[in-house]
Parts: sequence; C-alpha cells; structure tokens
Amino acid sequence: MNSEERFNFLKVKLERELIIPKDKPDETVDATIKALWFASIGLPVSAEQAETLPLPELSELQVESLDKLLEQRLNNKPLAHITGRQNFMGIEMIADYRALIPRKETEILGRRALELSYQLAQQKHRVKVLDMGCGGGNLGLAIAYFNPNTEIYASDNSVEAIELTRENIAFLKLDDRFHTSLGDLFNPFESEEFYEQFDLIVCNPPYISTAMIPNLMSEISDHEPEQAFDGGTFGINLVKRLITESPRFLTRPGWLIFEIGVGQGPFMKQMCKNINRFYQVESVNDSNGIMRAILARKQ
Repeated sequence: MNSEERFNFLKVKLERELIIPKDKPDETVDATIKALWFASIGLPVSAEQAETLPLPELSELQVESLDKLLEQRLNNKPLAHITGRQNFMGIEMIADYRALIPRKETEILGRRALELSYQLAQQKHRVKVLDMGCGGGNLGLAIAYFNPNTEIYASDNSVEAIELTRENIAFLKLDDRFHTSLGDLFNPFESEEFYEQFDLIVCNPPYISTAMIPNLMSEISDHEPEQAFDGGTFGINLVKRLITESPRFLTRPGWLIFEIGVGQGPFMKQMCKNINRFYQVESVNDSNGIMRAILARKQ
C-alpha cells in the first residue's frame, strides 16, 4: 500500500469512527491523519501545520507507529497530547496534559489583546502585559511573539502549567521579555513593584459551571486539568475576582480583557460596570455575533 492508498484507507476509517470536538475545528479528519503521520516519523507538528506539508513515505516500523497513534486518538486521547504541538494564532507551541490545550475560539481574545498592545505601544516604549492564569502561556506568548515592544508577566497556580509555559518561552526564544510566577491569581504581584504597573491584563479564565463538567466530552474531562475549565457554581468564581482585583494592578488607563462563555456576555459587562472602576466596557463577538470576550478600561 503506497502513501496515497494508506491515507485514503485511514480517511475512510476516521470518517466513520472519529468524533471531532466542536471546539477544535482545525482537527479535521485530513489534518488529524497528517499530524499523526508526522508524529510517526518523530516530527511533532500541529494539525494546522500538518495540513501545509507534503506527506513523506513511511517505513514498516513507522506504519506500525502510525497505527498505534491512530488507536490512541480513537480512544479519545487529545491530538495535541499525541503530537505534543498545538497551533495558536499561527504559532506552533508545545502542548500536553499540564495545561488546557489552546482553542481556536481563544484566538478571538488573543487577536483583540494583540491589537490593544499595538495601540498601547504607540504611547509608550515598553508595554507591560500580565497573562493571568496563563496555562501553557499561549496568550502572553502570542503577544510577545508578534509585538516586540511588550514585556510579559505570566502567572498560574499550577506548577505544571508554569513548567509548560517556561518550555514554550524557551521554544520560541522569548526569554528576554517573559517572566513567570507561581501563585493564585494576583498573589504573586502583591507589592508596590506591581501596583498600577500593567498596561494590559489578559485572561482566559475557567468559566464552565461545575454542574456542567460531567457533560463534557471525555477527551476534555479525562485528559485536561479540571481547574482550567471549572468556574464554580455559576462559572464565574475566578472572573469575579479578576474584575474586582485587576484595577489595583492596571495603569491609568490600562485594559483588562478576558474570555467568556456563550451567554455570559451581558452579565459580565454589567459586572465590570458595577464596580465603578472602568469607564469603557466593550465586547468582542465571534463570527456568529456571540460575545466571547470582554474588555474594560480603567478610569
């Protein structure tokens, strides 16, 4: 069986058996096969990157490896955990069990945050950005990668997430402008050194209500860290703290921007307005007109 025949055979199999998560539209059947194909020869690439590359011929041992990797995927192991890579905003990043896998929907937040960083960079030489609850660091990494006039501080309360962020910093060679801290929300920054020092705070908080966790696909609930998506009783536990505590750390007039779940938009906007610390509150919609991010500017 040559490469084309093997690919077509596997495509028929996966079209019949693979369940593609709604929040990972980049993981089409073709992209999945290609990403695993490259993984079988020891070349880690994301589904998105794999789509752009020609397929190499496989040895017998590599065919056996590919079959095993496909079996793992069909048993609901996330593709990014098998390949060790995920693409976010066009950047290849290391991904594994230590943090939430970056989603395409979070690029809505990432691109708006990047735009804000460009605007802020027109007013000052170095823009200080805080990536709060950074996970694997994808938001801060993307901002630093595309905007050289930024200095990034990233924090998370997971030792493993911080380790993954540091690996990504080294992988993307951003060591000179990226700092990491371990701790709960703003705790690592409770000092005069950081009060009113951040021009931009960006966060993809956990916003799924605890009651909904059992309804998640096993691919998510069995393989990704629960603290990264469990937002408490109403899915807003961390967000409430983020909104109320961030003004102490924002410059005037700095920006807070964070991702929200479907249907949470109006409530989150009102919450930002109610604390009377933000004078400009806006939302960012997805292609279907649904609010997916809130941005608020400090008075």
